[in-house]
Amino acid sequence: MGRIVGIDLGTTNSCVAVLDGDEPLVIHNQEGGRTTPSMVSWNAEGEAVVGASSKRQMVTNPKRTVFGVKRLIGRKVSDPSVQAVIRTSPYRVVAARNGDAWVDIDGTARSPQEISAHILAKMKKVAEDYLGEPVTEAVVTVPAYFDDVQRQATKDAGAIAGLTVRGILNEPTAAALAYGVHHQHNQRLAVFDLGGGTFDISILAIENGVFEVLATHGDTTLGGDDFDRVIIDLLADGFAAQHGLDLRVDTVALQRLKEAAERAKIELSSAMSTDINLPFLAANSGGPLHLTRELQRGELERACRELLERLDAPCRQALSDAHCTAADIDQVLLVGGMTRMPAVQERALAIFKKAPSKGVNPDEIVAMGAAVHSGVMGGELQEVVLLDVTPHNMGVKVTGDRMSVIIPANTSIPVRAKKVFATTEDRQTFVAIEVFQGNHDGASKNRRLGRFVLGDLRPAPRGAAKVEVSFTLDANGILEVTAEEVSAGEGGPRKAASVQLEASSGLTADEISALGKQLLLR
Repeated sequence: MGRIVGIDLGTTNSCVAVLDGDEPLVIHNQEGGRTTPSMVSWNAEGEAVVGASSKRQMVTNPKRTVFGVKRLIGRKVSDPSVQAVIRTSPYRVVAARNGDAWVDIDGTARSPQEISAHILAKMKKVAEDYLGEPVTEAVVTVPAYFDDVQRQATKDAGAIAGLTVRGILNEPTAAALAYGVHHQHNQRLAVFDLGGGTFDISILAIENGVFEVLATHGDTTLGGDDFDRVIIDLLADGFAAQHGLDLRVDTVALQRLKEAAERAKIELSSAMSTDINLPFLAANSGGPLHLTRELQRGELERACRELLERLDAPCRQALSDAHCTAADIDQVLLVGGMTRMPAVQERALAIFKKAPSKGVNPDEIVAMGAAVHSGVMGGELQEVVLLDVTPHNMGVKVTGDRMSVIIPANTSIPVRAKKVFATTEDRQTFVAIEVFQGNHDGASKNRRLGRFVLGDLRPAPRGAAKVEVSFTLDANGILEVTAEEVSAGEGGPRKAASVQLEASSGLTADEISALGKQLLLR
């Protein structure tokens, strides 16, 4: 059997690592970088270009260059977070037949799974070049707050890329594994993970080689892209006030603004001010127009105040769910490129009342943790045990569009739980069981995972017939739901029905196979 690699499929950059002995090793790509831009372009000949080569043409080929696709995967076009992407992306986002957010490239709609597969295939090739052998299995990381549909979509992206995804691992948990391999003394760890597209906070206990996730929370619509968007708006609004032109409607100008915003954000992490110079950005009747201005760190922090404030609530909720306080946390681990921003570090300090650790590389530690987990799965690291949790409530829809929770968020998995429900109408002969995942009280506000019917119930007055619904969730996130009649009456057989629910990413098995063959031919 070949080696299992660990892949951090990031919003902005991706990274691949492998276990070398008992040490995780980040693998350099073909361009010599330790991380690869999570970007895919299609050139004039219709060929896909991935990584640094794609980033180099983002200004000259904006409508066919896709970045930040992780913010679209497993989401509907109607999702507010997708609408935010649409407003500031030069590429075109369209609705698939089921309402999912896909990307239109020259009239061809491409799913986020297919686009992500190009990035994963690049990571696969990087690993194969280093190892000198085929790579067919991987542990792929996702934000801890991803729901089952987003996780399945990530697994499908791996399948298209020719990878069997042996495990989907939460990014903060991966970071804790990489850190804890060398710091296995008993401690409580807060992993503060602010990447390009998402924010996660996980509270873990490390004790005698056992990594137990106590609680996790997050915001899948908060990340570095949002901070970039603030800078883009600052620049575009200033330019519009001066010249009366909105640069955001011009795809080339928008791409140049994004590039400048990323550069300014990075420079302001180590300097108090930066100069932004974009010559020949637009033109009017008077000739070419240029954008030149100084941006101060304080100005950026004031503009980002609302984004920074959104970091507080998930952290406080995670602490509450873990039944601990900031004083109980021994170490705060910063993960994700956005944690280099001084204002983000200050926010983490204010929340946890202790200086966060800067002893890890925030861009690489997640991939390293995925490699550690591959060693756990492959048996090379037998002294490490991981106990993870489910990030969202799971339950069924009841009268009034309410969600009755059967497995609460932050429950350790695998787990089995059950609840008894009563019929709501006289002489009711069947019940329709709709399964949802999410943390909203209203069922329709959450993610619908599936529906099945328990029929042939013995007619009885309302409330007399009882149905027991059992949820069994395994470590891979596969949910089995069983419904059984528990009050069949004298001599009556009990009726039962069950269904195994694996979230659908919107692609059929045939579509995944066909896309994989297309990718293999390139």
